[in-house]
Amino acid sequence: MIHFDTRDKKPKLYSLAAITVVFAVVAGLTVTKGGSSSTLSVCIQCCVYFAAALVILLSTYIRQVQYNPYSYNTIIYNGFSLVFVALLLMSVSNAVQIYRDPDLFSMGTAISDVLLRGVRTTLLILFPFTVIFCVGLCVSNLSLLKHEGKKITNLLGVIMSIAFLGLYAFLLFFDYYVSGSEKEVMIHHLWMGVLYCILLYMECMLFGTVAANILVTRYQPEYDKDFVIILGCGLRKDGTPTPLLQGRIDRALAFYRLQKGKTDKELIFITSGGQGADEAVSESAAMKQYLLDKGIPEEQIIEENRSTSTYENMKFSKEIIDQIDPDGKVMFATTNYHLFRSGVLSRRVKMRAVGIGAKTKWYYWPNASVREFVALLTKHTGKQAAVLIGMILIYSLSVLLSFSAI
Repeated sequence: MIHFDTRDKKPKLYSLAAITVVFAVVAGLTVTKGGSSSTLSVCIQCCVYFAAALVILLSTYIRQVQYNPYSYNTIIYNGFSLVFVALLLMSVSNAVQIYRDPDLFSMGTAISDVLLRGVRTTLLILFPFTVIFCVGLCVSNLSLLKHEGKKITNLLGVIMSIAFLGLYAFLLFFDYYVSGSEKEVMIHHLWMGVLYCILLYMECMLFGTVAANILVTRYQPEYDKDFVIILGCGLRKDGTPTPLLQGRIDRALAFYRLQKGKTDKELIFITSGGQGADEAVSESAAMKQYLLDKGIPEEQIIEENRSTSTYENMKFSKEIIDQIDPDGKVMFATTNYHLFRSGVLSRRVKMRAVGIGAKTKWYYWPNASVREFVALLTKHTGKQAAVLIGMILIYSLSVLLSFSAI
């Protein structure tokens, strides 16, 4: 089991940058040298490089989780590990083929083939996962529409499923059936490469997000907490917590009782949530009353009744905690699908907190996860654009290299 928050230093990918430079220099010298064995030598170097890069990426992922599991880096490291797995497989395949038939590939086509096939192979690896995920989304959306009403937000899963599977179908039918001059074919492959990279990026982010959510929802924090923040999410018309909010409170209560039983350590409940225009009381007050009814002493409950968003939940709760015990160990309770993004926002206000998630109805979770996924994609757009543009440039250079070597 990976322990959260056991490192104080953020891991860096300097070692990956270093081996990339070394690989580029060595491969460049090998290409310049030429000779009948150069192509095989470069393919073997690719195998070594991608294997080393994969090990570095996975070890950095583990260290990132130990430093901060609620980070976009965990999504990127996890999702793009699949790309390096595919690139490694393609490198090994090409090396074996060239060993058997040295004249099978030229130097240029051998290198470009690894990258081009690597992208496509990654998508093929992810395809079964995507189909299962999309079918599950559609089924859950039908149940969601039946139970929660016909709203456009309840169709997000269906819309995303159509987009993913439609793009797969488009690439399948339009990539391989192309004719014309060499220049026209090359331009076709360049345009298709943009679509490949967009789909691959979205797939890696989706896979990485699902994996990150699974990781944080299955994590059991240590029984040493001083504070638990309960995040609000709406009330009934009579001012009592909704079933969704009750699940969050009950999850916090269950942890408190386990901690009390195992270590005899008390903690303070911070009920976090303001009063909406259509709410009889603040979410904070409703949660406090629920806790009182469950036998929690009033002195162990602190209301935070100013927040109107998850970010403000974290910000205003941290202000309260800093006044009581700045070094206190903090946990937050929310719903499973909301856990990862809540952790991201807790780190944004400089609060090192770990989360626990309450379960929700099976048909609600997938669509809610899609909303969380979309919300995550709207953040750090500069970093995400840089990664996507870099992928497109590398793929495009591979296409140009493959055609120049023909």
